[in-house]
Amino acid sequence: MAKDTPYVDVQNLSKSFGALNLFSNISFSIAEGQKVGLIAKNGTGKSTLLAVLAGKEGHDTGDIIFRRDLTVGFLEQSPQFDPQESVLDACFNHHGEEEKVLKAKQVLTQLKIRNLQQPMGQLSGGQQKRVALANVLLMEPDLLILDEPTNHLDLEMIEWLEGYLARGNKTLLMVTHDRFFLDRVCSVILELDDHTIYSYRGNYSYYLEKRQERVDAKRAEIARANNLYRTELEWMRRMPQARGHKARYREEAFYELEKVAKQRMEERQLRLKASNVYIGSKIFECQYISKTFGQMSNEPVVILKDFYYNFSRFEKMGIVGNNGTGKSTFIKMLLGLEPVDDGRIVIGETIRFGYFSQEGLQFDDQQKVIDVITAIADYVDLGGGRKLSASQLLQYFLFTPEQQYNYVYKLSGGERRKLYLCTVLMKNPNFLVLDEPTNDLDIVTLQILEEYLQDFPGCVIVVSHDRYFMDKVVDHLLVFKGQGEVQDFPGNYTQYREWAALESDHSSSARNSKTSVNANKSYRHDDRRRMSFKEKREFEQLEREIASLEEEQRQLEEQLCSGQLSVEELTEKSKRLPLLKDELDAKSMRWLELSEIES
Repeated sequence: MAKDTPYVDVQNLSKSFGALNLFSNISFSIAEGQKVGLIAKNGTGKSTLLAVLAGKEGHDTGDIIFRRDLTVGFLEQSPQFDPQESVLDACFNHHGEEEKVLKAKQVLTQLKIRNLQQPMGQLSGGQQKRVALANVLLMEPDLLILDEPTNHLDLEMIEWLEGYLARGNKTLLMVTHDRFFLDRVCSVILELDDHTIYSYRGNYSYYLEKRQERVDAKRAEIARANNLYRTELEWMRRMPQARGHKARYREEAFYELEKVAKQRMEERQLRLKASNVYIGSKIFECQYISKTFGQMSNEPVVILKDFYYNFSRFEKMGIVGNNGTGKSTFIKMLLGLEPVDDGRIVIGETIRFGYFSQEGLQFDDQQKVIDVITAIADYVDLGGGRKLSASQLLQYFLFTPEQQYNYVYKLSGGERRKLYLCTVLMKNPNFLVLDEPTNDLDIVTLQILEEYLQDFPGCVIVVSHDRYFMDKVVDHLLVFKGQGEVQDFPGNYTQYREWAALESDHSSSARNSKTSVNANKSYRHDDRRRMSFKEKREFEQLEREIASLEEEQRQLEEQLCSGQLSVEELTEKSKRLPLLKDELDAKSMRWLELSEIES
């Protein structure tokens, strides 16, 4: 079969569940090496379409044509395993290649699964999803179909998976709400909207721009939805690149961020005070609290140690860190759901918490959606005389009038999460505590939630691995690093990663310099090592090479997003981009090392 034959060609595909029509006569193809992201609102058939392509669901009409002998790996949202089999067995049951055991251990270690003999039944749902992800990656199929692969991954794992999927000539179709992931991995975006499919040959930023053009031309969407996407597009255009120009370490960077964060918080306080939603000046104070699990074991897990923090009015804080470092435990202590070992947490008298937890999704399936909300309250107070009725709140979060009078059992997983969020907001809290609120929500809902939180006239704490969401909502971070180490960082997630990378580079250079000084350390300023002639020439050459590589990267990214490349050109340039970034990072690191030496 010819090499330019698509890996999969979908022709006039339709699928309905009873009276619910998910998609009608949709057609698209996926070529070798393409990395395709699928975007749609909750309940419109994203997961169903993936299951149909993977052969797990049937379809009503149309054809799905795979290239001959194509192998497909499918990561489901809720994978099922034999609870008795071991983690290692679960990774080989489907293909039985024992020679891949070493690679399995490497991949599972990256995904923080270390006990390979543990029965699957003893793993949490999130751990089982990570084993399923490892299973699919180890198959090394021709086509990867992934349904929400970043759910249940911490930031470190997400960045590892991002790099893993971006490298090489892997062919990929995935559903994810992680917009940074879409932007950095995908070369094609498919949007399932109004029962049909739209294709955009570019990453998420390109999709936003071209989608807005389509919406403006069609004039078929409500003005508010248009504004959401326009705001998103403008924000993406303002975002700094993942790697800035020649990075120079400055100790003042942290303090400059701190000053900007403080100014931003003061401005918000002035704005939100005018909303007439009363919240006292006393919010909560962590008075040197400590918490340890397994004190009697050989390896106790320290969550917090003599931790002090005084929370301010209208503060919007993000909490990040690897799984197991204590993020959820911290907010449970704040809410009184988990005791502290030492110290105390003092909560202000006016505080009314609204808690969105990972475990709190429980409904009566025979209840109507609108009744779930009105059972809590008839309206929610937005401040400044503004109110939303139960129906208006549901409509704000994209529940149509028809859906509001449907039964809960008809909702998709993402719609149930959205309904749970509405129940939290309907309780009219002035302090929201949101633990992984973005899981399973579609991108449009995430945009609406971001807008809601930005104008929320109260306090917010968000625990999330969604970097894009955190950047748009929070002012500063608590970074849980494990074993009781917590850093208060005055900025958003992207700013923290850039600052941490610079600090790491500086520390590495400082260590290298330290080993080269005289052992007695009694040197004078004039004795510091200076650049050799050869190093000066290398330094100058590196500046020219970095500038050239940055220009090549810019042109390459523009070409990849142009939508004008053939499949062969797209494949070739997609292969070149990760190699180019690696070369650029290596040269930038060397430039940084030389810049620390006095010229």
